[in-house]
Amino acid sequence: MDQKILSLAAEKTDKLQDFLQTLKEDDLTNLLQNQAVKGKAAGALLRAIFKGSPCSEEAGTLRRRKIYTCCIQLVESGDLRKEVASEIIGLLMLEAHHFPGPLLVELANEFVSAVREGSLVNGKSLELLPIILTALTTKKGNMAYGKGELSGEECKKQLINTLCSGRWDQQYVIQLTSMFKDVPLTAEEVEFVVEKVLRMFSKVNLQEIPPLVYQLLVLSSKGSRKSVLEGIIAFFNELDKQHAEEQSGDELLDLVTVPSGELRHVEGTIILHFVFAIKLDHELGRELLKHLKAGQQGDFTNNLCPFSIALLLSVTRIQRFVEQVFELLKISIVKSFKDLQLLQGSKFLQNLVPHRPCVSTMILEVVKNSVHSWDHVTQGLVELGFILMDSYGPKKILDGKTIETSSGLSRMPNQHACKLGADILLETFKIHEMIRQEILKQVLNRVVTRASSPISHFLDLLSNIITYAPLVLQSCSSKVTETFDYLSFLPLQTVQGLLKAVQPLLKVSMSMRDSLILVLRKAMFASQLDARKSAVAGFLLLLKNFKVLGSLSSSQCSQSIGVSQVHVDVHSRYNSVANETFCLEIMDSLRRCLGQQADVRLMLYEGFYDVLRRNSQLANSIMQTLLSQLKQFYEPKPDLLPPLKLEACILTQGDQISLQEPLDYLLCCIQHCLAWYKSRVVPLQQGEEEEEEEAFYQDLDDMLESITSRMIKSELEDFELDKSADFSQNTGIGIKNNICAFLVMGVCEVLIEYNFSISNFSKNKFEDVLSLFMCYKKLSDILNEKAGKGKTKMANKTNDSFLSMKFVSDLLTALFRDSTQSHEESLSVLRSSNEFMRYAVNVALQKVQQLKETGHVGGPDGQNPDKIFQNLCDITRVLLWRYTSIPTSVEESGKKEKGKSISLLCLEGLQKIFSAVQQFYQPKIQQFLRALDVTDNEDREDADVGVTQRAAFQIRQFQRSLLNLLSSQEEDFNSKEAALLVTVLTSLSKLLEPSSPQFVQMLSWTSKVCKENSREDALFCKSLMNLLFSLHVLYKSPVTLLRDLSQDIHGHLGDIDRDVEVEKTNHFAMVNLRTAAPTVCLLVLSQAEKVLEEVDWLITKLKGQVSQETVSEEASSQAAASNHPAEKAIIMQLGTLLTFFHELVQTALPSGSCVDTLLKDLCKMYTILTALVRYYLQVCRSSGGIPKNMEKLVKLSGSHLTPLCYSFISYVQNKKSQGLKYTGEKKKEKTAAVVTAMARVLRETKPIPNLIFAIEQYEKFLIHLSKRSKVNLMQHIKLSTSRDFKIKGNILDMVLRDGEDENEEGTASEHGEQNKEPAKKKRKKEMNA
Repeated sequence: MDQKILSLAAEKTDKLQDFLQTLKEDDLTNLLQNQAVKGKAAGALLRAIFKGSPCSEEAGTLRRRKIYTCCIQLVESGDLRKEVASEIIGLLMLEAHHFPGPLLVELANEFVSAVREGSLVNGKSLELLPIILTALTTKKGNMAYGKGELSGEECKKQLINTLCSGRWDQQYVIQLTSMFKDVPLTAEEVEFVVEKVLRMFSKVNLQEIPPLVYQLLVLSSKGSRKSVLEGIIAFFNELDKQHAEEQSGDELLDLVTVPSGELRHVEGTIILHFVFAIKLDHELGRELLKHLKAGQQGDFTNNLCPFSIALLLSVTRIQRFVEQVFELLKISIVKSFKDLQLLQGSKFLQNLVPHRPCVSTMILEVVKNSVHSWDHVTQGLVELGFILMDSYGPKKILDGKTIETSSGLSRMPNQHACKLGADILLETFKIHEMIRQEILKQVLNRVVTRASSPISHFLDLLSNIITYAPLVLQSCSSKVTETFDYLSFLPLQTVQGLLKAVQPLLKVSMSMRDSLILVLRKAMFASQLDARKSAVAGFLLLLKNFKVLGSLSSSQCSQSIGVSQVHVDVHSRYNSVANETFCLEIMDSLRRCLGQQADVRLMLYEGFYDVLRRNSQLANSIMQTLLSQLKQFYEPKPDLLPPLKLEACILTQGDQISLQEPLDYLLCCIQHCLAWYKSRVVPLQQGEEEEEEEAFYQDLDDMLESITSRMIKSELEDFELDKSADFSQNTGIGIKNNICAFLVMGVCEVLIEYNFSISNFSKNKFEDVLSLFMCYKKLSDILNEKAGKGKTKMANKTNDSFLSMKFVSDLLTALFRDSTQSHEESLSVLRSSNEFMRYAVNVALQKVQQLKETGHVGGPDGQNPDKIFQNLCDITRVLLWRYTSIPTSVEESGKKEKGKSISLLCLEGLQKIFSAVQQFYQPKIQQFLRALDVTDNEDREDADVGVTQRAAFQIRQFQRSLLNLLSSQEEDFNSKEAALLVTVLTSLSKLLEPSSPQFVQMLSWTSKVCKENSREDALFCKSLMNLLFSLHVLYKSPVTLLRDLSQDIHGHLGDIDRDVEVEKTNHFAMVNLRTAAPTVCLLVLSQAEKVLEEVDWLITKLKGQVSQETVSEEASSQAAASNHPAEKAIIMQLGTLLTFFHELVQTALPSGSCVDTLLKDLCKMYTILTALVRYYLQVCRSSGGIPKNMEKLVKLSGSHLTPLCYSFISYVQNKKSQGLKYTGEKKKEKTAAVVTAMARVLRETKPIPNLIFAIEQYEKFLIHLSKRSKVNLMQHIKLSTSRDFKIKGNILDMVLRDGEDENEEGTASEHGEQNKEPAKKKRKKEMNA
């Protein structure tokens, strides 16, 4: 039969049609089935049958319809070979458009029901559906569909609706999605399909999601890009969250649903699909950026998640999006840190806004996930890291110092962003080997090229990278050695940081070490001083870190750098021997430096002690060098005075006189090295080669003894430095005398420490110490006196003391806390001198100040944070005891002396130490507070007492001191001490947990002090009020406090209308006539400004949420419900602030900063009221209506604020014009004074037009809101008419008659307000006349 059909088909007659008519229905389908299954020429047969069944006849059409159904079932059955099935489907596709509409609808319906019932077997036949739907759309005329008649286009729409609302079997989701890309769809239909596919995500296997996303992205080119992006990002965000929860609680779950690696690989594939899709369809990229930017308006963390960040970073591979993406990420990161800062500083916001994940954690999450071959993200991560470090690193300020960053939350958002950049780079470096070279290269480039700007953050990063993997970096050694070539051109600080950072590499790579030494040797003889200093710094660092055999182990000498270094040297013994020759070679090079400038020598002297401590085998070499150097300046004859040749230390070149040998530093170095050598090395050398070993140290000891005794005998005349000497900075002699004086003072200090440390509490030694101090004191007094005459403070203020921090702590402990009986007599020698004790405390203060400014102190161990911390604890304990046990009042009543009392100095020291510890030792605060507890049994049971309790204990001590001060008479009140106490309390209160009862106690105590004590001291009042506010904002919003204070200010300063008697409210005694303005007034205004900022931030957040909500009913009603508490809080805050401004606007404030700030803040108040009105305009669109309390707020603003603002403006202008008139009368002729007064008036009245504009904007939007909400909000508001002005002829004539030169000034101002000013002035004169 099949042959017959084929042969008839070859003829061009109608016989084929007639033959097919004669066959039964089943015969044809059976024949086709058999042929197809056998794989014979099914295609040819099908063509023939279609030829014989033209659609022009009904019978032919029906036959085709049967054949289609049969073929579809055949293909779905899976019995056919692949190529046969493809051929059949291809033929069906070709012929589909011949069908009439109704049959196409039937066919499509068959498919739809097959999909809904899940009766498809392999889904191959689905390829036909798009052709059928496309054919449908081309059919003109209406067709019966269901109960009615629809056009082809509408039929297609109905079919798609039915298909998408039914159930899809998960195995056909991809095919169905892919099918839709071939169907012409309207935007509405695309949206419908996309929603269906996104709903299917959760039902599909994880492995099938990438191909599905791919099909969806292809489909998105037809429209609905936004929905596709939002859906995919939301799905993976949810998946990541679930995954994180499972990971954190995985011991509870036996089966974790998805292994981590698999999920990350799937995400990686999808990100790749996205990048390709965006390359082809830039609109998709724009939509992605738009979607993530939109989230930024309100709560942007809704849209940003690790997946979307990874997506953004991968898009940076496409050139046109690079800048936009990084800009968006930068803004998001800084905004996130700013929001965090705002939230942490305000309890009011914390209660209203739920805690959100920070963008920085998300980005670090992306870094962690990128290990799963997300190669397309890593490049973006590295770029982002460098962009953050470049944009937000420490900046240079005017005097060349950099702004140092402290740890903890006080750091500004910018510093957090810079830290995040460094973290990204370090973590990426750890994970991805491929990119390590690139990161290292970029960091080193910046270190070299940005020498002039601060690069400490890059050096820290470099150090962390190298510490992490010194061996890995051997491969990059060429890059590092290349950097060494620039050493002599870099600033000293950079060189030190760089060498410290690469030091672990030097231990691993000999070649690198050798190239460094070559560079340093060259630098040693460079013409620039800085290069030579760099060479010394480099050599000293090498000496510290290459141990010589037999040196004491690191545990015996505390080590600050080399803790985590890698010792790859296997032949340790051989290396130590090699190190010895290498170190001695370096020592030779360094000896040559002793003939160079003072600065270079000084560096050597400062570095030798550290070298000795790390490398004790070099003791001989170092001590011999120092000894021979000292001999050049030492008078060997025992009876010659003075014992040192000071002339030899000074270099005179023509007119230039400069220091050649820093003798004081040389002695200081000798003293410390000697002390260390005697305590550490000598006890270990029992009996071996003692003679020669001890020769040098005995010599040095004798020399120091001799210098001490002769210095004490010497008079100032012996140094030619008595009172009659010339100390002016203008003459050569004066400069020389100054240098000598400082040398002598330095030597005295060094000898004080030397004698105290060897004294073993002998009385004679202490008398020597006191004599040396007297010599120091005399010189210091002379210098101060001369400097006082010359009115220029001399350098001795900034000259750092030579006493080491350890010694200062020992000395203070001995002076104030040592109660051992045997020491009593000798210590009384030192204790008898108040001057000496004050000097000791002063040096402690100087050390702490140095620590605060530079992060380290001078002298031995000055760079070692642990040692400094230990000394700080000891010093604090002594100062605290001294201050609390001998109060200032007791001490001062005894004897009146010049300068501050010791107790006050102790308090100042405590204040500096508390802030330094919080700045540099945040993690060790608990340890620090524990060290302050003077009780001795603190070891075991106290270990677990928290920071809050310990801080509260210290706070109570200072509170007592402050109350004692306040209980004294007004004239005895020590304002300096009170201000210091408040500062101490402020820094201690930062350690209290805001939710703890101790914090609440502290707040109520501060509040009580402010309420009950009245002092006319502005400084004290300001610091105390600041403390009150800083505590209050962490407890609750300070608006009621502001309202009370504004009533007090109004009461004290009186009303702008002089006839009105203001009732005095005495909420806070601290507010009185002296402090009310400007001190308290400016303080409350700045606090009000902060509250307004918070409210503004909240309104912006709410606006963002409203604009993000979908239009659907329940979503917007939910939004309204969730926003309710925040809206209520905003209205409450603004209502209370309204009453606050209501008081201040009626207050007769003095001209100047108070008035200006008030006008600016009022302007801000109206701007924020306008923002709130605009928010309700937005809300009214979706939900209609505004809350009752909003109506009340508007009413209050209309009755209590706006009219008063206008009268306040008149008051200000009258005041200004009176001032102007007064100035004019004083100087009849035109002088500069009048011109400046005019200029000042113009400047000070500038905020007035801004305020009026803000009020009018507010009223304008209120009118809009009234219309939209159908509530008359304007009934309580009297529209302003205060700015009309008339031209009064008689006044105009007077003005014109005043002469031409005045015209220039008269036309200088263009504002309406200013134009009124001359008129007012004249009007006043008329009235007077």
